Amino acid sequence: MLNLDLRGKLALVAGVADDQGFGWSIAKSLKKAGAKVIITTWPPALNILRMSLERGKLDTSLGEGYGELTFEKIYPMDAMYDSLDDVPDDVRANKRYQDLGDFSIRGLRDCIERDFGLNQLSIVVHSLANGPEVQKPLMDTSRSGYLAANSASAYSFVSMVRHLSPIMEKGGSFCALSYLAAEKVIPGYGGGMSSAKAALESDVRVLAFEAGRRHAHRVNVISAGPLASRAAKAIGMIQTMIQYCEQNAPLTDTLQAEEVANTAAFLCSDLGKGITGSTIYVDKGMHAMGMAVPTAYNENPLNN
Repeated sequence: MLNLDLRGKLALVAGVADDQGFGWSIAKSLKKAGAKVIITTWPPALNILRMSLERGKLDTSLGEGYGELTFEKIYPMDAMYDSLDDVPDDVRANKRYQDLGDFSIRGLRDCIERDFGLNQLSIVVHSLANGPEVQKPLMDTSRSGYLAANSASAYSFVSMVRHLSPIMEKGGSFCALSYLAAEKVIPGYGGGMSSAKAALESDVRVLAFEAGRRHAHRVNVISAGPLASRAAKAIGMIQTMIQYCEQNAPLTDTLQAEEVANTAAFLCSDLGKGITGSTIYVDKGMHAMGMAVPTAYNENPLNN
């Protein structure tokens, strides 16, 4: 029997704020496969997430077979900052950031090294994206909004690979999350987010070469179909995106977060040792389509 076994592996999932997104589901799948899991969350969401976990408010989202979902550590991390020196004074003074220590990417590296030691981390999943002007057309996006989207959604992955690779065990695995807007026009998905996803997928290929040669690490990205997470609802058209995929993709059932999560677990396991520098589509085949499916076909698919 071929088993997906992550026992003895320490995994980091960056970008878990609630139980609605891909990050939460990926943490569940890694845990179910036997990994010990660390998560990071955006500092303003830290206390809410911790209280929700402590009070059992997220227990109903676990499902069967996961047992008690406990995390080795929950760290605050703001992926906009490589080091604490980069943090503006107004952010430092914000009460939601005070008393959190070093919440930068370098600070995360130092915390993991302090708490777990060198060469213990095996898996890093980047489940982060933010575009402050995502509802604006690209032509109406400001320079600052465009750069913020690319900084949070693409460069943060480069920074995590750079800072975390040296403390990982040799042959570790990185995985990021992308979307079809990296290569196709998705009207309404604006603010520079399409550019950020395209940059992310390009960076994955380059990082796969560089991290592979320096550390024997693997680097991949999953292009996931639309999911009605809390973060995605900020786009304002997520249900339209989901409905369009159900009507036009080869597989018409709704994408489940678990399907993306299980793919991530596979990629990060020894079963995926030969895969690096790849964009893996988990979108019900939507990426393969070149035009919308005619209405008549959806109404009577067996007659076509």
